[in-house]
Amino acid sequence: MKTGIEQKTVNILGMDLNAFTMKELLELIDHRIVSRQRLLLSVVNAAKLVNARKDPDLMHSIKQADLVLADGAPVVWLSRLLGTPLPQRLAGIDIMYRMLERASQRHYRVYFLGAKADVVQRVVAITATQYPNLIVAGYKDGYFSDGEDAAVAQQIKESRADILFVAMPSPRKENFLAKWYDFIQVPVCHGVGGSFDVMAGLTRRAPNWMQNCGLEWFYRLIQEPRRMWKRYLVTNTAFIGLSISEIVRVTLNRLRGISNVDTSCSVKTDDK
Repeated sequence: MKTGIEQKTVNILGMDLNAFTMKELLELIDHRIVSRQRLLLSVVNAAKLVNARKDPDLMHSIKQADLVLADGAPVVWLSRLLGTPLPQRLAGIDIMYRMLERASQRHYRVYFLGAKADVVQRVVAITATQYPNLIVAGYKDGYFSDGEDAAVAQQIKESRADILFVAMPSPRKENFLAKWYDFIQVPVCHGVGGSFDVMAGLTRRAPNWMQNCGLEWFYRLIQEPRRMWKRYLVTNTAFIGLSISEIVRVTLNRLRGISNVDTSCSVKTDDK
């Protein structure tokens, strides 16, 4: 692979995260679409890092991705405290919007998978207005059974999409992409969670100042207190505890001369 990008990974709570900027990521996406090479993206925040440690299937699915990126300010902060700073936060929804801009500029074919039927239809309508040169290769809501996975994967394959956005909750989106990526033959796949709901106007995203302060979880908690309070209480507390342990572990390793950074290229490629 010749993209002009130097890659390195940083280990955070047992997971290797790729140290990319948005500019580097978009350049790599263009390269993979043009060359029809695989690029499966996964983004992790504090909650997903915690949940992956106790869910082997989720951990395995995340590790099947070609790039694992930091979606969440606390993850970036922890990398800095560990002395191996990630260059920036790459939120899944921000990546999606930048990819849509790129797709409109370069006439890429995009498939939208996930959310409720009326939501994904709304997203497609908004896309047609805001990104007029993008080609909608197809769309499907996320309310299908495991037994329908093969049929949905076949539809995506036949769409000849360049980009696939999967707006389903974890670990379902990770598991779906890990299982069907090779079959569908879409160069770039990105799991975007609840981003379709935000784009369709069903939910609001936190203001920029809350995003920068790592308080998006609190903003979501205010919107859905009954559903989210327990999840955030458990995962945030666990993340803080794990972070303290990780800082102690890495500090001791540093004293022994063991690095927390892998500077080798970790992006999977089919180039010979």
